[in-house]
Amino acid sequence: MAEPYYITTAIHYPNGKPHIGHAYEMIAADAIARFHRQAGRDVRFQTGTDEHGLKMVQTARKRGMEVRALADEMSGYFHEMADKLDISYDRFIRTVEPAHYAASQAIWQAMADAGDLYLSRYEGWYSVRDEAFYEEKELTDGEGGVRLSPQGTPVEWTAEETWFFRLSKYQQPLLDFYAANPEVIQPESRRNEVLRFVEGGLADLSVSRTSFDWGVPVPGSPGHVMYVWVDALTNYLTGAGYPDGGDTARFWPADLHLIGKDIVRFHAVYWPAFLMSAKLALPRQVFGHGFLLNRGEKMSKSTGNVVDPMALAGLYGVDALRYFLLRDISFGQDGTFSDEAIVTRANADLANSFGNLAQRTLSFIAKNLEGALPSPGRSDPADAALLAQVAEASAAFRAEFAELSLGQALESWMRGVFACNQYIDAQAPWSLRKTDPERMHAVLGTLVRAIRDLAITIWPVIPTSAGRVLDQLGQDARDHAALADAAWYVRAADAGFRIAPPTPIFPRLVLAEAAEIA
Repeated sequence: MAEPYYITTAIHYPNGKPHIGHAYEMIAADAIARFHRQAGRDVRFQTGTDEHGLKMVQTARKRGMEVRALADEMSGYFHEMADKLDISYDRFIRTVEPAHYAASQAIWQAMADAGDLYLSRYEGWYSVRDEAFYEEKELTDGEGGVRLSPQGTPVEWTAEETWFFRLSKYQQPLLDFYAANPEVIQPESRRNEVLRFVEGGLADLSVSRTSFDWGVPVPGSPGHVMYVWVDALTNYLTGAGYPDGGDTARFWPADLHLIGKDIVRFHAVYWPAFLMSAKLALPRQVFGHGFLLNRGEKMSKSTGNVVDPMALAGLYGVDALRYFLLRDISFGQDGTFSDEAIVTRANADLANSFGNLAQRTLSFIAKNLEGALPSPGRSDPADAALLAQVAEASAAFRAEFAELSLGQALESWMRGVFACNQYIDAQAPWSLRKTDPERMHAVLGTLVRAIRDLAITIWPVIPTSAGRVLDQLGQDARDHAALADAAWYVRAADAGFRIAPPTPIFPRLVLAEAAEIA
């Protein structure tokens, strides 16, 4: 049986339409999921929406609508974006699902059975925007005397009866867990932040609300709904079939929670503490990626620089956007983007380099060999050298991708593309057609093998485009073990496979007018 691999994005809060940051996280998770599927693992990939909490209540009130109606509408936009961006999720979860209510109430009961929940009164600072509590020592003063959270969001003093979770009890167990599993929080900068926070002391956490009723009801405590983060984090268990079994034994613990750096505390402190209390296994890795900046500036509605990912994908193509985000943003760090940068990168790497390589090679074969795969011809050491370079580039890509060094992996892949372009220019098959046809056949056959291997390698990042290249060669991208299949070419040639005149797969992009992406 194939080895399981469970990857999740954060479930996105739908009190507004999705932005490019949501798209970035989904795209990165999708590429990782495809990479592991291609390697033969049994992948469970979950994304979705986190639909409870005070922000949703306030947004619905402002719009004069029922909260559930707002949740249905907004969740639909995120679902639509996932499909538009070719996100190969296995489950799109919504926290309003009955199965999720059951899972949330089950973990609550498990924490209660452990003696880790008690009823008291909460008085303290709360950020509605973050749906998070903050201690006095974490706050700063903003304009007009407004207190601000570490995220720069306003906080307000809150007082109500609430259930508390004994987070303080888990300070040392958490530190022991981090010490025993140094790779569990990544990148290293996030790990260091978490360590400092936990070492500074943990206060018990308020985990219920009585001031509104839009949430999962607390078992046996009328009038209380769960703090939205208890409910939200539990979605990862819901997706694995908890508490009724299902695939929990197979897919839990999760292999990777891929999240934004602003919610690392919830995933690397609160979540493992909840799981420890419930006597459940802890996730193998939490990776906090950075923020996307629009031309170096943080995006916000007030500055009017929030970018619609659907508009970008419509203008430049889904695969061009996917490639740019994973190639140009150093994974784990903040990164900047612009229309100019997307167009420049896609044209340089995809259109001019890989696309042009495939187009001129396959077009030449279709025109001059009637599409037949080239015969062995007269080989040269340069042929084996090129295939070795491509194999090395593909192996480096896989090693770096497995370590979540996504940008470096794509740099390695481009080394293979550059090697092919240097080879075709040096060998000049268009000249060999008249002077040395046998040598021309060997050159073209070498290029076909290299293009196939490069397309298989890059498929997790640009699945539609790479799939079209492979379709032109009668090949499949789903199994990178195919890279080791040296006999594929002979089988295809013996079967009489022919390359049809290709259509360009990576058209050169033109910069859009600013109004088109607003």
